[in-house]
Amino acid sequence: MSPRSYRMGQRQAEVDETRARIVAAARAHLAETGGASLDAVARRADVARATVYYQFGSKAGLLEAVCDALAEQGGMARLAEAFTLADPWAAVDRFVEVMGGFWAVDRVCTRRLRALAALDEEVGRVIADRDARRREGAAVLTSRLPAAPPDAAGLLFVLTAFETYDALAAEAEATAGAPDGDGALAAATPAVTRLVRAALGGPAEPS
Repeated sequence: MSPRSYRMGQRQAEVDETRARIVAAARAHLAETGGASLDAVARRADVARATVYYQFGSKAGLLEAVCDALAEQGGMARLAEAFTLADPWAAVDRFVEVMGGFWAVDRVCTRRLRALAALDEEVGRVIADRDARRREGAAVLTSRLPAAPPDAAGLLFVLTAFETYDALAAEAEATAGAPDGDGALAAATPAVTRLVRAALGGPAEPS
């Protein structure tokens, strides 16, 4: 390896480390305060505000990176499996399962992020774009279901929303001995599966 190539590789590693540190700071700030101040994130990551802009371009760019990090940690790449399964109900079950794992990655951060989306137009666009992809996936999967109701895509979209899992997790937490935090949200997946199958006219139990 030439000295120039080595320096370039070292530089890229430093850029990647800085970027990851800023994303982690943004997640922590969101979870603790419910806000997305670039100044606060920069201070938390121990970088200049200009560095945040250089790396992400805007608050929306930073929040896109936060969503990407959550998706990677939550195994959203597995969502593609749902569209390759031959059994349409198994495909819907996998969709529900993967979404549950994703929402459970950082329940507090996700809750704050989605609440902020209702108040901040820039954040709202980021979340709306992500939700639109889930809506499209729901439409593809429900189009394969036999005798599905006309509003099947909308029902699957609503039932796989973070708010559905979060509400079921809150009910589980109110039960003695139930898991709490992210564990409770992950444990909500079977209940969402039952709700989805009942709403879409499927078999009572997963195949």
